[in-house]
Amino acid sequence: MLAKRIIPCLDIKNGKVVKGVHFVGLQEVGDPVELAKKYDLQCADEVVFLDITATYENRDIIKDLIERGASELSIPLAVGGGIRTIDDFRMILSSGADKVSVNSAAIANPQLIKEASDEFGVQCVVVAIDAKQRDDKSGYDVYVAGGRKNTGIDLIEWAQQCEALGAGEILLTSMDKDGTRDGFDIDMLNAVLQVVSIPVIASGGCGGIEDIIEVFEKTNCDGALAASLFHYGEATIDEVKEECKKHNIPVRRNK
Repeated sequence: MLAKRIIPCLDIKNGKVVKGVHFVGLQEVGDPVELAKKYDLQCADEVVFLDITATYENRDIIKDLIERGASELSIPLAVGGGIRTIDDFRMILSSGADKVSVNSAAIANPQLIKEASDEFGVQCVVVAIDAKQRDDKSGYDVYVAGGRKNTGIDLIEWAQQCEALGAGEILLTSMDKDGTRDGFDIDMLNAVLQVVSIPVIASGGCGGIEDIIEVFEKTNCDGALAASLFHYGEATIDEVKEECKKHNIPVRRNK
């Protein structure tokens, strides 16, 4: 069995890491590169920089952060937020990032996934999907614009299309769970895992080490992404990995 990945996510606004609930109520929690370096030392498998405001005036800020992060980190760096064109992929990868995560732009132009995977390789292309269960419980809809706009696109169909177009992995965030800290959306993850063969990263709802253990025991996801748990010092990545080992969940120990 492949080792499971533990991935801290750093939501970035105006050059600082922030955290909220249900995508709102943001509070500043620190410098992205300094936090990422701490997680690197704790044996994180990779780190995600997510530019959540993603406006063009912030592009220089995020580029600087990518360059700083890439030069100071020994683990892979994934970057997302505001990716619109193949040129954005080029800029981010040339700044030192290892992966680019695309969300809204892929919905608007699905061929962007294919263009990026053809040019840079599937290993560089992550499709981030924000999804929410429909009121009638009939399935899940895909949202864009930081979770503010329902596209009406079915999650399962979109996940399958992303794989067919050349996505290397899917970062799946449950909007119902985001920031609630009451566990990952096991049902939604399994619904997607049943129809794709590429790696799926669980995101949204992690409140404790037990939630990470649960998602690995109850789904076949390849990694778990968390923010508050690590940002607020409630657990270290080392502690998460020690607990995973106790539950016979394979993890990497890099240092």
